[in-house]
Amino acid sequence: MKRIDTDFFHRDVLEVAPDLVGKIMVHRLSDGTELRERIAEAEAYRGEEDKGCHASKGRTKRTELLYGESGVIYVYLCYGMHWLMNIITGDREQPQGVLIRAGVRYDGPAKLTKNMRIDGSFNGARLKDCRDVWFEDDGYRPELRTAPRVGIDYAGDYWKDIEWRFIDNSEEKAPAILEIQ
Repeated sequence: MKRIDTDFFHRDVLEVAPDLVGKIMVHRLSDGTELRERIAEAEAYRGEEDKGCHASKGRTKRTELLYGESGVIYVYLCYGMHWLMNIITGDREQPQGVLIRAGVRYDGPAKLTKNMRIDGSFNGARLKDCRDVWFEDDGYRPELRTAPRVGIDYAGDYWKDIEWRFIDNSEEKAPAILEIQ
């Protein structure tokens, strides 16, 4: 398996999000165990004009990472109880990121982060420097379908209905990736 370098994320989110589906997310725990999950869904959030993107309200302490370098982990607390993980993409000052929406085994971003043991402590971590979290490519290329993003009714019809959710739609699903110790 090939570890994905941060150049992968230094592209527009509408290129990165579909390309991230099928890749493997890895979290190495302190005891050396590697939790691994194949990404089954990713959602794109792109710019201040995107009313579903956190940056739509402008620059704040919470959104500052979105304006920074690509390949940085952006984790936030949703509904005061669920950690959701994104990766910043694109160029500096162009706020955008991809939400890791689901894995093969974990359907939903909160279940994914809970089972992968990702929390707010990873917010701001740079993938190129992070020894605990990374992404791998084993060559699997899924057939994709698109769908509207989830949970952003507040963004208005245009932004909630835009099909920026990318889903593995392959008839023959890739094998799940298991923990390694």
